[in-house]
Amino acid sequence: MKLKLGVVLFMLFISLGCNSKPPLNEQEKSAIHVVKPAEFKEKSINQVIIDIRTPQEFNQGHIEGAININFFDNSFIEQIGKYDKSKPIFLYCRSGNRTSSAAAKVAKLGYGEIYDLQGGIMSWSRENLQIIK
Repeated sequence: MKLKLGVVLFMLFISLGCNSKPPLNEQEKSAIHVVKPAEFKEKSINQVIIDIRTPQEFNQGHIEGAININFFDNSFIEQIGKYDKSKPIFLYCRSGNRTSSAAAKVAKLGYGEIYDLQGGIMSWSRENLQIIK
């Protein structure tokens, strides 16, 4: 019984240690704005919009003017880092799950104004906003 408890505690310790990310500081946290589709659409006019989905997802339909940078690509940070950090950057994915992780990475790069589309392109579509195919 003690052995099983020890194994469980060891596995818990290992899994927590492997998943730990450095926390965002206050400046990085304040840079991220999770916004609803209408606000995202309004604020993103003539701004950099990044669709972080896979190329296959992007080709199924995307927001007009969006640039596809796959979150799962090994060069994601390098590609995102090419944009002007003094200007807002707009991020979205399918449902909003990937974007929260991506926004944290982008904040760590020094971007001061990051907009995360709440609910991703699925919420955009539910609001009957235009999708380019």
